[in-house]
Amino acid sequence: KHLSSFVPASMYTEIQRERPDGGNILAHPDYIDGNPDLIKPKKLLNPVKASKSHQELHRELLMNHKRGLGVESKPELQRVLEHRRRNQIIRQKKEEEEAKKLQSPFEKELLKRHQRLDQLEKDQEKQEDHAPEFIKVKENLRRTTTVTEDEKAA
Repeated sequence: KHLSSFVPASMYTEIQRERPDGGNILAHPDYIDGNPDLIKPKKLLNPVKASKSHQELHRELLMNHKRGLGVESKPELQRVLEHRRRNQIIRQKKEEEEAKKLQSPFEKELLKRHQRLDQLEKDQEKQEDHAPEFIKVKENLRRTTTVTEDEKAA
């Protein structure tokens, strides 16, 4: 009793056995019967395969395959261009770093003054935070009284 000899390998083979007359689910196209009045469809061109760049790339791959070169190895021109591009990027980064290092004395002095002003502002904020509330209110009152006296004079 071999059970495997009676069981079909797939559902497709079973359908084929049941319909030996060729009764497929799909309908046959009308243009096969040879009617000369019908326009027969043409196979559409793949725009990717029709492009020149794709054809050139395919030709290059075939030539490399015939020569025994792997797909991973790049053409010499591409390797040289990548090497130049990489060197150019490294050169630009070095130039930017040197430009940062070689600031003019004027720029250095401006930077120092800016840092000093920032430090003074921070110190003032700290002093104001530690001052009692009544001193802050008194300063605000002085400002408002001077403003109102100036308005009266005008």
